[in-house]
Amino acid sequence: MKGRFIDTHCHFDFPPFSGDETASIASASAAGVSRIIVPAVTAARFAGVVALAENYPQLYAALGLHPVYVEQHHDDALAQLERYLEQRWHKLVAIGETGLDLWRDDPQLARQEALLEAQFHLAKRFRLPVILHSRRTHDKLAMHLRRHALPATGVVHGFSGSYEQAKRFVDLGYRIGVGGTITYPRARKTREVIARLPLDALLLETDAPDMPVNGRQGQPNRPERVAEVFNVLCELRAEPGSTIEEVIKRNTIRLFNVT
Repeated sequence: MKGRFIDTHCHFDFPPFSGDETASIASASAAGVSRIIVPAVTAARFAGVVALAENYPQLYAALGLHPVYVEQHHDDALAQLERYLEQRWHKLVAIGETGLDLWRDDPQLARQEALLEAQFHLAKRFRLPVILHSRRTHDKLAMHLRRHALPATGVVHGFSGSYEQAKRFVDLGYRIGVGGTITYPRARKTREVIARLPLDALLLETDAPDMPVNGRQGQPNRPERVAEVFNVLCELRAEPGSTIEEVIKRNTIRLFNVT
């Protein structure tokens, strides 16, 4: 497979990429990023994400209902998701971004959990992995995952919890998404967690245009920055860089079946 890296989480349907896709993909490719997974966050964005993956060989689609946008998930959203899944299109590689989030004052947790459960049922039916968002909800999310025992598991993206919480996800068969957080020396807890976890539990991601890497605060994040995340990961881990690169790429291909 060409390229050193796969960005497993980039919102390529948002600015600054929308309208500049060809140049953005070329910049990513120049940094060794050969594939990018684009997770949708609302049903209104499904068609755009699918179109991106149809038009660009480097892009793959994930479709899901993000917990932060809970008010935007109208009654037909789950039915729309199911219709896309029924097409069994090979470039639709995951359900996501979904999950739980307790950051807001009124998170509507019951509604979030209902949407999450429904998406888990679809993941089980279509045997697709899930891309999971979790903010202040790691223990609750792990409880849901344990109960559902999804056949294709998935990834907890942008993880910044404790080692015990990460290990709980890993023991359930889930990967941990490693992004820009580890590039900040002050993020000692997250850096220590990523250094200790099994290498075969890790994936690389950017969450672009969010989660900028250290030294680029205030700038939109970009998929080529996954190379900077990788370089810091190599500083934190004991394995040789070539081993880290090989194992993480293998983890990604096995989970998402990107070719």
